[in-house]
Formats: sequence, structure tokens, C-alpha cells
Amino acid sequence: MRAQKMNDDDLDQDFDDGAPEYADPGTVSPWALPEALCRLRFLGDDMYLRMQTTNIGVVDQFIMRLETDALSKLYEEGGRDMELGIFLSAQSQMWIFAIYELLRTWRERARGALELLRKGTLNDRIAALRADKGFRHHGEEALADQLQALADDSAIATELEDHLRRIYIPYARLDHLRVALAKHEVKGKRGALASAPGYGRYNAGCGALDYQIEVGRTILGTINRRDIADEFRAMWNGEAPSLTDIEDFKVFMKGVDDKDMPDFGDF
Repeated sequence: MRAQKMNDDDLDQDFDDGAPEYADPGTVSPWALPEALCRLRFLGDDMYLRMQTTNIGVVDQFIMRLETDALSKLYEEGGRDMELGIFLSAQSQMWIFAIYELLRTWRERARGALELLRKGTLNDRIAALRADKGFRHHGEEALADQLQALADDSAIATELEDHLRRIYIPYARLDHLRVALAKHEVKGKRGALASAPGYGRYNAGCGALDYQIEVGRTILGTINRRDIADEFRAMWNGEAPSLTDIEDFKVFMKGVDDKDMPDFGDF
């Protein structure tokens, strides 16, 4: 993605001519997304989090059909279906919020477990979870089992760190968009209003709604719901990003302050 100055004319475009290639929705396995997410340690081995991945996968398939229908109406029928567009926008945002909350929960659990291990208080946490409460708490039992596995096998800590790196970049992009959609703010800049939050343009490659990723006057690129799903489906391809890769990404996501923008002079 290349940063650029925001232009009011951008809001009038219907298509992104530089759209990437997207697989035909009919060729995307309904289990590809849930299976990818369930490979995350502490997610796939939790029955209740697995249930959420199934829900997210089912709704992903449903929305891909909506996106395809919306795109076909634009190309084949030469016009917009306003009712379909509004419904697609609503479903897209709800799906984005849902996958964000699932992954936020997982990241907090994974990072929290590693912090307990570093502090040497992992066994204390396990004991507290297993303490008799006078009733059976299935969620705490499941977490205690996960933490016990970590206490018994140091290789799991390395695995968690790898998984946290794999998910960092797609999760950060998702979070940046989520803040704009839900809070109408710019991620990491408290009080800074997002520009046109919730406004999306149909992507010419898949029909999903493209949203701008922006920081002030700097447009970092665009992202849509299909991009998010595809990134998580593909997160096991190749090696996990290095810490250097992640630091470079963090710098990019800060954008370019106006004072740092090059002055090209008048036309």
C-alpha cells in the first residue's frame, strides 16, 4: 500500500481499478476460515471459541454471496440495488465486529498466559481457576487445562509467540478499521475523527465494500471484509513475520504527518 494525500474526488469513485485478484466464492471452502483460526493455540482447543469460529465462517459464506450479487447487479444490470447495498453494508460491519471480538479475546488469553509464565505465577492462576466454587464452571476448567499444558510443555510458549506474530498484521489492520466503523475515530489517535467512517465503495474484483485506511490526511490504502477473511485464511502460508517486519508495519500504520509531507510546489 502506498500512502497518499486524501482527495475529495476519491469519495465519488465506484470502483477500485487496482483491485487484486479474488478467488470465486464458490471455490472457497466453508471450513477454510474456521480451520485456519482453529489452528491458533488456545483457540482451537477451546470448545466455546471454536463455536464462534464456526459462526464467523458460516456468515462469511453468506456475505460472499451478497457481495457477488451486488457486483453482478452493477456489471450486468447496470445499476445499484440500494436495498441490497444497505444490507451488505450492515452485514459486513457486524461480521467485522464479530471476528474482531473473537480474536481480541484470543490475543488477550495468549498474551496473558505468556505474561503469567514470565512472572512465574502460572501455577497460582491454575490453582485459582481449579479452586472449588461450589459449582462447575466449564469455561474456567477449559482455561485451567490450557494453562496446565503450557506449564507442562515449554514448546507451547514458542508456539504462542509464533501465532501472535502471524496474526499481528491482519489483526492490526482489522482493528484500525474496527475503530473507524465503531467509534468513528482514528486508531491510536484519541479524539481524532475518522474521515467518512462506514462509507464503502464496491470492490471491482469481489463486490465487497472497500473502506479507506487513513490517518489524518494520509491514506494508507483500502481494505474490505473479503480482504480480512482472505488474510486470515492465508495466515499459515510461509513463515510468521519477524519482529522487524512487525516494527516496520507499525511505522507504516502511523501514517505521514502533514509537516513531514514533501512539498512539490505549485502546478
